[in-house]
Amino acid sequence: MQTPEEGKVRVAFAELIDLAAEKVGGRALYANDEFFAPKENLLKPGRGVFIPDKYTEFGKWMDGWETRRKRVPGHDFCILQLGLPGTIRGVNVDTNHFVGNFPEYASVDALEVRGEATVESLVDAAWTPIVPRTKLVGGTQNFIPVASEARWTHLRLNIFPDGGVARFRVHGVVRPDLEKLRGSELVDLAAAENGGIVVTCNDSFFGPKDNLILPGRAPTMGDGWETRRKRVPGFDWIVVKLATAGTVQRVEVDTNHFKGNFPDTCSLEGCFLKEDILDFANAKDISWQEILPRTKLQASHRHFYEQELREKGPFTHVRLNIFPDGGISRLRVHGRAA
Repeated sequence: MQTPEEGKVRVAFAELIDLAAEKVGGRALYANDEFFAPKENLLKPGRGVFIPDKYTEFGKWMDGWETRRKRVPGHDFCILQLGLPGTIRGVNVDTNHFVGNFPEYASVDALEVRGEATVESLVDAAWTPIVPRTKLVGGTQNFIPVASEARWTHLRLNIFPDGGVARFRVHGVVRPDLEKLRGSELVDLAAAENGGIVVTCNDSFFGPKDNLILPGRAPTMGDGWETRRKRVPGFDWIVVKLATAGTVQRVEVDTNHFKGNFPDTCSLEGCFLKEDILDFANAKDISWQEILPRTKLQASHRHFYEQELREKGPFTHVRLNIFPDGGISRLRVHGRAA
């Protein structure tokens, strides 16, 4: 049974971005067995669904990765490539809908690969354990903290001895190529793949905060950041810690797919902090500077701003304000490292 302190740690790391998610480029490369359900399901959005009467030629259809019943010594495993290499703070082995067929235990090994790697080389690689063999509970999210500070690119999920896992989440902090950020070209300092982090927001009822800085344009309205309808005075906001302190040269606010629920206006502010702040909502001594003044928005449209920018920094954090509420699919803050 977890202590209150352990619960706080697990809730905290679960707020970090999923480095392995399919939508950030994560891939399931190899599984020694996927008889009942394919390995690719591990990295899909959501927690998986259960359809009572759905079967395949192999047996019951399950929305996860499920291996056959093992009749020989050993255990099953799946090798994953992180979409965003980084430091892992914790994993979530989600056994949703797997109750009589979940693995009894799981462990996780990690690897950092420079350049390309073949499946054969990964299978034979010298892996580093980062999660010891841990007992699982069926039909729930199993949150397990990770203590390693190393940078990883690949993981191996081991299940003992067999069974099914609905989803596998890898929460952590992106560790990008810093030399790329320090080049002469403009770079998106807010982008998740470059090390940007959504620190906090006041509301993310319909769309998770991390969606705001994911790669590419949002494929659907559900892939953006969206707040509930505001019934009280005020506005909604979200704070992004930039990958590195830098000056802002161009801003993009994309309302792709938001048509009847895009914000009426938005503004962008920046600040330079020497130390991290956890409670932005109540911090009194932050000196926010106006980067983009309050500006009218359009439905499902990419808005680009350069001449309109009033302050260019350098900044370590930016705050996007939306009036009064609504959805933004992506925020891009193009600039140069200070």
